[in-house]
Amino acid sequence: MLDVLIQGGTLVDGSGADACPGDLGIRDGRIVAIGRVDEPARKTVDATGKVVCPGFVDVHTHYDAQAFWDGTLSPSPYHGVTTVMGGNCGFSIAPLSDDAGDYLMRMLARVEGMPLEALRHGVPWDWRSFDEYLGKLDNKLAVNAGFMVGHSALRRVVMGERAVGNEATEEELAEMKRLLAESLAAGGMGFSSTISPTHNDGEGQPVPSRHASREELIELARVVRDFPGTVLEFLPGAGAFSEEQMQLMTDLSLAAQRSLNWNVLAPNGGDPEMSESQLSATDFARAQGAEVLALTVPQPMTVRINLHAGFVFDALHKWDEFFRLSVPERIEVLRDPAKRAEMDANAQSQASGVFRFLAIWGNMTIDQTFSKETEAYRGRRIDEIARELGKSDFDTMLDIAIADGLRTYFMPPSSGDDDETWALRGRIWKDDRAIIGASDAGAHLDMIDTFAFSTQVLGPGVRDHGVVSLEEGVHQLTDVPARTYGLIDRGRLELDWHADVVVFDPATVGVGETYTRFDLPQDAGRLYADAIGVEHVFVNGVEIVEGQKHTGEFPGTVFRSGRDTKTVSIGGRP
Repeated sequence: MLDVLIQGGTLVDGSGADACPGDLGIRDGRIVAIGRVDEPARKTVDATGKVVCPGFVDVHTHYDAQAFWDGTLSPSPYHGVTTVMGGNCGFSIAPLSDDAGDYLMRMLARVEGMPLEALRHGVPWDWRSFDEYLGKLDNKLAVNAGFMVGHSALRRVVMGERAVGNEATEEELAEMKRLLAESLAAGGMGFSSTISPTHNDGEGQPVPSRHASREELIELARVVRDFPGTVLEFLPGAGAFSEEQMQLMTDLSLAAQRSLNWNVLAPNGGDPEMSESQLSATDFARAQGAEVLALTVPQPMTVRINLHAGFVFDALHKWDEFFRLSVPERIEVLRDPAKRAEMDANAQSQASGVFRFLAIWGNMTIDQTFSKETEAYRGRRIDEIARELGKSDFDTMLDIAIADGLRTYFMPPSSGDDDETWALRGRIWKDDRAIIGASDAGAHLDMIDTFAFSTQVLGPGVRDHGVVSLEEGVHQLTDVPARTYGLIDRGRLELDWHADVVVFDPATVGVGETYTRFDLPQDAGRLYADAIGVEHVFVNGVEIVEGQKHTGEFPGTVFRSGRDTKTVSIGGRP
């Protein structure tokens, strides 16, 4: 007898092959029958009019901490995601030392927008090795999850306070390499790091990995080659790449003999040359026998930023110094007209690079306010309010922020919902130099809603704009990331493969409105959006989502590299 029979649906197997009608039989966590299936089952799902496909794979999340207070890793499974990868950007929370936990939680609160009190009260911080960390999550998760070994965590554990502001000594580098090898042997999925100028710690200083020498990065990447089923993940910084940046990513890939994926490529139909310039990093790498792949965000990005957390604002020229001050000190600075003028000039300068667009203050829309004095401004543009008040745009923005204790959320203009950008997205999705991902699920909880990337691809991308076929869309969400990471027997509907399966309605699949949900430890809030049209989700043959409700089951596998993954050779992506 089957455990589950999914009957009468349209099978989209993940390979890119044409959809076809059929049934799917599941037993003991595996797919055991495809096509016409007459065997009885303990549970039968009527999939008439629905698509049956592999579970979606999200290769860029930050669920490392949330896993302790929310084993469902919501909202990902409700959007059909059955496998996630955490520990990206160098921000794993293992390994750990006696004094590293406090630093890492404050770093995550700043750089990844996770409420500090939720981290402090929702995570035990009582492991030391990577193996202990993974063991604490075994049998606790609804979805499958693998975790990268983060550079900043390694540096902080080995170097302590020296991790910020100093290059490693030979002895410190040797110990980092030893600790990385130990963590990979325990099942870490690979090595992750960042040199992005937007990544600063709880004190406003560049995160530990940004203080590493080029030699340190290469030497740590070289450790990875000795462990099967591993990859590299890296953040090189925003904008067009210099030859130096492309060569660094190439050399990291060559040192590890593994693919490297970088974050993030955000297509803009008004500037397709930028996307091509960034994608050319793959051509540059492949010419040298390396593999460098872009992670691309598949939807328009709506960003919310404030002067309290400072993330993204701190990438403006010299604004990182401002965010090293306490909030009361920042408010005093902002009350000083001369210092306001200096900050404005710095933001407007060419040195702000690609982030200079933020300094068009009047374009900002006020998303959320936190006082009676400012509540009437919600949903309005700064330039409109400034004209009404007879002030400059910058003064208007700062006065509102001060009234809210700097917590006001500002939204830069969103872009990317035009036909040209959707068409460009479709071309990039099919380009073998890119992978759909960059969801950042579990992070930036007050800032972005890209966690809904899968339903965005299938709804707006496939159905509404038709930029790729249904079969291609599913292929890019399942088989492509699974093969890139070397997942064993996952990512397609095939006999004897793991039964990670999604049943969705192609006519309605999509994402609901984004709203704030107060369900974190200490009643902290986060941005959330419900899925539409995702009706059943199975992980390892066990149903975890039925009708957008969690079934109470936690059948997810905590991946160990080399056991749940195999090595994918560079120089030829599957």
